[in-house]
Amino acid sequence: MRLYEDAVKAFKEDVTQNKIADKISNRYQDYYKKKASISEVRSWTNSLNFVKNVLEYAPIEENKIIVEYELPYSEKRIDVLIFGKDAQGNENIVVIELKQWSNENVDDSEHEGNVRVDYGKAKVELPHPSLQVEGYCWHLRDFLTVFDEKPQILLNACIYCHNYNKGENEVLYLPKFKKDLETYPVFSKQEMKDLGEFLKTKLSSDSGLEVFGRFTHSILRPSKKLMEHTGEMINEQKIFNLIDEQITSYNAIMHQAKNLAQSKEKSVIIIKGGPGTGKSVIALEVMGELLRREISVIHATGSSAFTNTLRKILGPRCANQFKFFNSFIDKSKFKENEFDVLICDEAHRIRKTSDSMYTQKHLRTGEPQINELIRVAKLIIFFIDEHQVVRPNELGSVNLIKKATETFDAKIYEMPELKTQFRCGGSGNYLEKIEKVLRIYEEGADIELDEETKMEFKIVDSPHELKRLIDQKNREKKNSARMVAGFCWPWSKPNRDGSLVNDVKINDFEMPWENKDEFWRWATEDSGMDQVGTVYTSQGFEFDYIGVIFGNDLVWNKETKSWYAKPENSCDSAAKRGNDEFAKHLKNVYRVLLTRAHKGVFVYFIDETTKEYFKENAKKLGFKV
Repeated sequence: MRLYEDAVKAFKEDVTQNKIADKISNRYQDYYKKKASISEVRSWTNSLNFVKNVLEYAPIEENKIIVEYELPYSEKRIDVLIFGKDAQGNENIVVIELKQWSNENVDDSEHEGNVRVDYGKAKVELPHPSLQVEGYCWHLRDFLTVFDEKPQILLNACIYCHNYNKGENEVLYLPKFKKDLETYPVFSKQEMKDLGEFLKTKLSSDSGLEVFGRFTHSILRPSKKLMEHTGEMINEQKIFNLIDEQITSYNAIMHQAKNLAQSKEKSVIIIKGGPGTGKSVIALEVMGELLRREISVIHATGSSAFTNTLRKILGPRCANQFKFFNSFIDKSKFKENEFDVLICDEAHRIRKTSDSMYTQKHLRTGEPQINELIRVAKLIIFFIDEHQVVRPNELGSVNLIKKATETFDAKIYEMPELKTQFRCGGSGNYLEKIEKVLRIYEEGADIELDEETKMEFKIVDSPHELKRLIDQKNREKKNSARMVAGFCWPWSKPNRDGSLVNDVKINDFEMPWENKDEFWRWATEDSGMDQVGTVYTSQGFEFDYIGVIFGNDLVWNKETKSWYAKPENSCDSAAKRGNDEFAKHLKNVYRVLLTRAHKGVFVYFIDETTKEYFKENAKKLGFKV
């Protein structure tokens, strides 16, 4: 989607006549069915005037220009694209990212490659603009097949910070960014003529009409570069060694994918498995192989933390291959069978609909989210664990998928449940033991003596001891351990200085939850070692050791011999509000928290009766407590 396109000469005239913002605004409203914000209109009026001034120094009057180009399969937009040829006759496209930042509004960040920008109301951590445009370039190369065609189109990018002073000690020009600046230069407010010369060198030998046509009519497909990159990154993680039922499921998926071209009907594959049985391993291994075979594939989850972490690990070139379950609500963007394969990981987190308070009015159709997922691909793969449903609005189940599949008249394949355990000390019976104690399946069943488990399991007497054990594991191996807890304390936003509020308080013990503004960093970055995670940030992740604070929102009643919920002790308002199955969901919460580790689990109980029940039955089940 392009909000504005014309020749440079016409663009300059529209800016001079104060028409440019109106033209873009009108196109914006036609496309997005809403008015552009006042701040965005103001930025078009302001920044595009600076672009016009730059173009006075570049003799490219007849060259084609695009303003506000929406990236394929994304809501992100490139500010400016200009088309032409260089002196050697090479077809060129130049991406220009516009920034209104001033020097006093930009600070350095502790995170490599990032800066912090003060927008008045808040400071926001962002990638250095050179890395931002690098991501845009990779996105274009990865999704537009024209960049794999002959003659080759050269893609260049730069940033124009028209309010920023250049200086070696200024944040955007710090020595650590030197390599990025060499490839993707940042032009300051003093460098208007330099930017004009840059454009002249890249574009002035031809009007760019041909390359403009090739670009705007390009087929949208993941390119070979993306396939090679994704496969390389996945394999480097060295976690994709499939065995037993995993190979069975993998082979079934690849078989269906191989036959997509010959088949005219949809297919749905359901793969069930408990925590640590390799659902996500298979999902990513399948994705890498499908990309290498040039099959268009998208990975989606209902977890912001999990998806954002995958995007970080795999890098900007792969980011748009990883989406959320609610990403496909707009039928104008994602048509029937838009992709060959859609991988739905953590499918138990499928919601009733994709509608939310942020959904545009014209998109609020109330269509079931499961239908949106099945609609957009020829082959849909669901990885699911029904006992990880932790909120009443999470409806993902095998029955839900089957019923929806019938409405699409699609073939359905339900694979053998994954049993082989890669977490929990490689002990499948650890999960079974936890499920027995929590009575996930059989309410009221007596617990009998069982064999000893290989998993280290320790009940501690204080949260201080719990933290000491986790700290010790992290000293031995950084980021190998985490603390998690039931949602029994409020979750505050960071203080204005960026420090976190110690919300989790037990007598004289206190710790902060994960950063509410950057919760997805908790599982992989050093800062997470000193924060407590919730079920929502830990679901899908695994560590060597986990320390669990078992809250008093779920307690054991020794009189009735049953679990019951105490909503008054829960701060998870979305989960407890009007929820008749709150106790069931809480049992699922603690099942998730207690199964995040490979080697050992340490637990502190707030409720003494619950602690004694767990300790008594843990011994029966073979735990060394």
